[in-house]
Amino acid sequence: MSMNRRQLLAGGTLLAAAFAAGPLAATAANALRKIGLQLYTVREIFAADPIGTLEKVAKIGYREVEFGGGGYDAMDHAALRGAMDRLGLTAPSIHVGYDALAGQFDAAVAMARTLGADTIVLPWMDSKYREPAAWRTALADFNRFAARLKDAGLGFAYHNHDFEFLVKDGETSLFDMLLAERDPALVQIELDLFWAVKAGQDPKALIRRLPGQIYAYHVKDMTAGGDMTSVGKGVIDFADIFTLNDVAGVRHFYVENDQAPAPYLPDITASFTTLSRLRA
Repeated sequence: MSMNRRQLLAGGTLLAAAFAAGPLAATAANALRKIGLQLYTVREIFAADPIGTLEKVAKIGYREVEFGGGGYDAMDHAALRGAMDRLGLTAPSIHVGYDALAGQFDAAVAMARTLGADTIVLPWMDSKYREPAAWRTALADFNRFAARLKDAGLGFAYHNHDFEFLVKDGETSLFDMLLAERDPALVQIELDLFWAVKAGQDPKALIRRLPGQIYAYHVKDMTAGGDMTSVGKGVIDFADIFTLNDVAGVRHFYVENDQAPAPYLPDITASFTTLSRLRA
């Protein structure tokens, strides 16, 4: 889907409106100046050639990356940091799984520090945790992880998919439970816009429920048939969503496409180009 005139105009006025709205808005506006990439998008080529992949990502124009997948947790993090420093890349956040946080917390903190991250994001919860009782136990751990990370000088955020919003047999959604039982001063949200829309949610309504509490967006587009595609080739109106960046307090915009077609670089280039127009 090509970007229509309304989208271009909305993107063109985004920064001015954000700066006029106050400090949170200025944070969001500055964040959009540095478009990021969730490296899970290019996990196959990253696993084979991490430094070369970072070089290609930087050449496209990305200035931030978020580590996730591709076996990054077992790599030489000092070498990755050295490459990022050379390329002008930063990694504000990294994805770390629930079991790793529960069992290898100190290693996760050390990894974040070496890579220069300020926040650890929990990216996924297995199906065994999705029943209400198990989820409630996990939420207590989220608060515990976040408190320990704060003591270590790091933040914590949870990344949604679609399952958190699904309701069965009249039960409260897992997302509503998350919002009710988390400590909002410690547990932020990394809002995946695709998965929210996929679950039938209105992203702007979610943002209004979470003022100043959205650490980052995962920005991926959706075809009319519900599949993932590069930003600008689908039906999600990001320009409209981004008018609430000041409300969200969002600090990072990570392009992601879990299903990006090989050789991956054209897909992430198209997404970068679209977001660059929105920030113009």
